[in-house]
Amino acid sequence: MTTLKAESRDLSVKAKKLRREGYVTGNIFGKEIEGSIPVKMEKLETQKFLKSNTKGSRIDLCVDGKHYDVLIKDIAYNALKGQIDEIDFQALVSGEPVHSVAEVVLLNHDKVQGVLQQHLEEIAYKALPSALVEKVEIDLSGMKIGDSIKVKDLAIAADKDVTLITDPEEIVVSLAAPHNEALPEDEAAEETAEAVAAESK
Repeated sequence: MTTLKAESRDLSVKAKKLRREGYVTGNIFGKEIEGSIPVKMEKLETQKFLKSNTKGSRIDLCVDGKHYDVLIKDIAYNALKGQIDEIDFQALVSGEPVHSVAEVVLLNHDKVQGVLQQHLEEIAYKALPSALVEKVEIDLSGMKIGDSIKVKDLAIAADKDVTLITDPEEIVVSLAAPHNEALPEDEAAEETAEAVAAESK
């Protein structure tokens, strides 16, 4: 399990001020935590950490030397500033089911021909901490035009330790024919002739 370092955050200092000083703010909440624990993390370290961890990842959060087994519950991204503002963590309790999401990862894009449409970025589910799923990988190499893959076709749907929240009938990814297919030669020639005639008028 990956570790992210954090420090306790003084609520008298505004989050905006901490962000200007190079921190990402956050909160830890959970069944065994009264209220929540406000924390702050170094921005550069957090950005680096999130390259390999995302919403739905189970991590070890070290706050002032104390370790918490947590789930990354939500990430607030500021698109305008191109930075992460806040992260919410849920402290996990052994034997207590938790709601989470698994990121959809598409593999072998280069092996498909046509217009690929990804309809879902993540799959919502419920499971015990020991059965959490961070990513669902889909191999696209066997897809043909007209094919679609639904949630029920994925490995997560067959996992007995997981209860799906996303509708199993929802389409995750589909492959359609290209819209701008080349015109047959005679049609193309006809269109060119019409264009030339229109210009000469």
